[in-house]
Amino acid sequence: MGDMVAGRFQPGVKRVSLLAWQGLSQLLWPAVCPNCRQKTATNDNGLCPTCWDQLLACTAGEYCPRCGRDASRYGLVAGTCPACQGLEIHFDAIARAGVYRDALQQMILSFKHDRTELAHVLGMLLDAALQGSSFYDDVDLLVPVPLHWTRRLGRGYNQSHLLARRLTHPSARNIPDLVRIRRTPPQPTAATAAARARNVKGAFAVRPDHRFAGQRVCLVDDIKTSGATLNECAKTLREAGAGQVYALVLAVAGQKLG
Repeated sequence: MGDMVAGRFQPGVKRVSLLAWQGLSQLLWPAVCPNCRQKTATNDNGLCPTCWDQLLACTAGEYCPRCGRDASRYGLVAGTCPACQGLEIHFDAIARAGVYRDALQQMILSFKHDRTELAHVLGMLLDAALQGSSFYDDVDLLVPVPLHWTRRLGRGYNQSHLLARRLTHPSARNIPDLVRIRRTPPQPTAATAAARARNVKGAFAVRPDHRFAGQRVCLVDDIKTSGATLNECAKTLREAGAGQVYALVLAVAGQKLG
């Protein structure tokens, strides 16, 4: 009888002990938001309420499926917005997690500068964007936009590769067969779209034993600004025989026209 009573109370004792340990841990090691570094009530690598609110605001809204800019579905003509009509775009469609501002901008910048712990939240956002995309069922290969080997050596990692590894897909394979063969200067923010395109022209190639022929490829990157880098990558993949090329990014910048 005593054993039965003890067994009945054992789960309750364990729960009390767990709560006590969690309380002590919170006291000794207060949870910190990985984005703003402010103390938060959670200890599960989640963001603080302020950052979550900003992030949700950044990831809301409709966008053009061709260029990724903010656009109402009612403002599209033949599936494109006024900003990208007449432009030569080598990828078939784009999906984004949000726009490049506020908490999302801060997180992406931090992620590029040694804050790899942010891959957890950013990867979750990007994976949601992929699963909600129009091309989710039409992807054979996931291809991160590459860094030049000298830049990767200096940084220690390619942020696009870390993001691509966080994506979940029932059949798509993650392959690194797209490489950057020329180190280009960082894309200047104020440069024109034509100047940015010239900056990356001929900067990419595929490995000799690549597997792109006839494949449906999804490029993975952190930011799209003018789209020059994604466009050059997509052009390279098409020349290598890719059937369709899509783009998946965390954020789209340059929302204002002109």
